[in-house]
Amino acid sequence: MNTKEAWDLIGGLSKPSKMPGWAIGIPAKECKTGAKLVKTPGSVCEGCYALKGCYVFPVVQAAQYKRLAAIDNPLWVAAMALLINSKKSKVFRWHDSGDVQTEEHLIKIFAVCKLTPSVKHWMPTREAWTKSFLPLCPDNLVMRFSMPMVDQEACGSWSNTSTVTTKPGARTCPAPEQNNECGDCRACWDPEVKNIAYGKHLSLIHI
Repeated sequence: MNTKEAWDLIGGLSKPSKMPGWAIGIPAKECKTGAKLVKTPGSVCEGCYALKGCYVFPVVQAAQYKRLAAIDNPLWVAAMALLINSKKSKVFRWHDSGDVQTEEHLIKIFAVCKLTPSVKHWMPTREAWTKSFLPLCPDNLVMRFSMPMVDQEACGSWSNTSTVTTKPGARTCPAPEQNNECGDCRACWDPEVKNIAYGKHLSLIHI
């Protein structure tokens, strides 16, 4: 398989303009937990960025659903690893839109990470069931459980988390001082950073 064949099989990667590296997005409408939270007042999914703007363009939706369907392809792991390695980027984000779908999907993500050992991976998720898989998580993948409600405290039972805050002085993400860009910050990919606190408006960009 060459990179063009891998790209065609996967449905392509995405390149978030305000973040370093590459990512892959699947339809936010297919989030298992997020689809419920989006209807919940005060949740971090209320007003989800991936359900409006350019994300709802037919061409974008078609690409995302192609990526979603591709997960079941037996060549998906090899194709993803080939594409990620070909980009020569030090970081990769899982799901700038959408979330992990099933246990099989998560195990495949682990396999991709193991085949891309020089890349740091970050996967934010609201799927609490993924916690039981943390012992299997590769060293180069940071799984951050996203607390579901705005101003909710981080859950201490997870190794890495993210929160959304409206409280003065509580935000730790530096993006607002950097044109809403990551800049040189790689905290989301750093397992030593236990919690990332985003300002509420940044939840529309990052998590």
